[in-house]
Amino acid sequence: MPIAAIFVIGFSADPDNWQHMMTNVIPRAGMRTFWLLLFTGLVTAIVGIGSAWLVASCEFPLRRFLSPALVLPLAIPSYLAAYAFGEFLDFTGPVQTGYRALFGFTSSRDYSFFDVKSLSGAVLVMSAVLYPYVYLACRSMFLMQGRAAADVARTLGSSPLRVFARIQVPMARPAIMIGLTLVMMETLNDIGAVEYLGVQTLTFSVYDTWLNRGSLAGAAQIACFMLVIVAGLLIVERMARRRQRFSSHKTTAIVTDAVRLRLSGVKAALATLFCLVPILVGFVVPVFVLGGFALRRMEDFLEPRLLDALWNSTLVSSAAALITVLLAFVLTYAARTGRSRLAMSAGRLAALGYGIPGTVLGIGVLIPLATFDNALDGVLRENLGISTGLLLSGTGFAIVYAYTVRFLTMAEGTVDAGFQKLSPHLDMAARTLGRSSLQTLRQVLLPNLRPAVLTAALLVFIETLKELSATILLRPFNFNTLATLVYEDASRGMAQDASVAAIIIIAAGLIPVILVSRSLDEKR
Repeated sequence: MPIAAIFVIGFSADPDNWQHMMTNVIPRAGMRTFWLLLFTGLVTAIVGIGSAWLVASCEFPLRRFLSPALVLPLAIPSYLAAYAFGEFLDFTGPVQTGYRALFGFTSSRDYSFFDVKSLSGAVLVMSAVLYPYVYLACRSMFLMQGRAAADVARTLGSSPLRVFARIQVPMARPAIMIGLTLVMMETLNDIGAVEYLGVQTLTFSVYDTWLNRGSLAGAAQIACFMLVIVAGLLIVERMARRRQRFSSHKTTAIVTDAVRLRLSGVKAALATLFCLVPILVGFVVPVFVLGGFALRRMEDFLEPRLLDALWNSTLVSSAAALITVLLAFVLTYAARTGRSRLAMSAGRLAALGYGIPGTVLGIGVLIPLATFDNALDGVLRENLGISTGLLLSGTGFAIVYAYTVRFLTMAEGTVDAGFQKLSPHLDMAARTLGRSSLQTLRQVLLPNLRPAVLTAALLVFIETLKELSATILLRPFNFNTLATLVYEDASRGMAQDASVAAIIIIAAGLIPVILVSRSLDEKR
């Protein structure tokens, strides 16, 4: 329904509006978006693939610490990283202050310095917090490859770097494409960071055209263009892997304790530095800046405005997590028991929501709900003299609905992974022992699925707690979540006041990141 609503609104508008958008708005915003996606993808690929190969294939100082720590930037939403870097690299920040003290400069006219509020600054921020998507996918793939292919290539005279470039990277292409696709989608979805850094992407143009210029049709037309980009990203990802087949012999795929290439001297120092810098840039700097501000505002933790936002965030995130996990369970259980094409197609269709940017989803959700509210209110006014107002579009229902559409993929994938670990023979054995389908589900499957279901609920809860793009467009009046509270303060140039809410978001985001980090080197 959200996708259909966007195209109906966009193509039912005045043709002159389309001409204006295609001439004046979409080309400029589209080019900025293209360069942002291109350079962010390039940097995340270099950092993610390089660090994953180093920790999976080489032995160097601090490797055991760096391997799980490289995931930590995932806990930092991109808009929080942008606010932190804006303060960290500001004229009054520690970097420029130290720079002036070191070289004896007295004013900004005496020297030139990197401007974080630019396209290059947006690339830095996005890459710093999104490279773990590529890192996680590639690290798992490098470990699954085992050492057989690499060892054979070494016996044929190839150097370690040649083995990496000619053998291991091509074998890891599926993981690289999946990781880069996630990076592109998250970059396209962002609105808080690009607005703060002054980069007018397509996502920001949707928000600006609708709310600041009052053109819903124009916003829907930009949203149509963005959906085409998302579809293109998915098609490219599929086509890149269409004719590729990758496999490893079972005896080598499980060898995760193979002998690593031991580095020493300068090579070891460079490997340690290469893996340490992304952690410092993507996690330590934002936590240092925002945590420092928060420590000087301890009394703000009990501020009524913050407590209200925390309660609202908890309420809508809990509702979204519950509904999303229930729907995900229905989809995966139907696919497991029925194995019909209809059930599998429904699951694939429902999973498309994650690819829709939040601002686009906001339009697609709000307009149908508002249409229903207005129609219902008109009927009741005419027949009963009762005004119902905005029952759906003017409440938290719209936010929960958007969260469910967007994050159903995450819950469905986690629950499905739990089902994959349970042999179908469990169902058959329970049925032969006299249990009905419902009893088998309740007494056998659900107890075994409890960890997967709880993990899915936790992941959705944390992601919805950080979600900003859709929440800005769909929240009712005087309704703030932690994310929108941070956005409001930072938009007024008061990133320091937003630090307490930001630290709460980061602390919540650390929970799934720590779970992932602990599981990286566990052998079960």
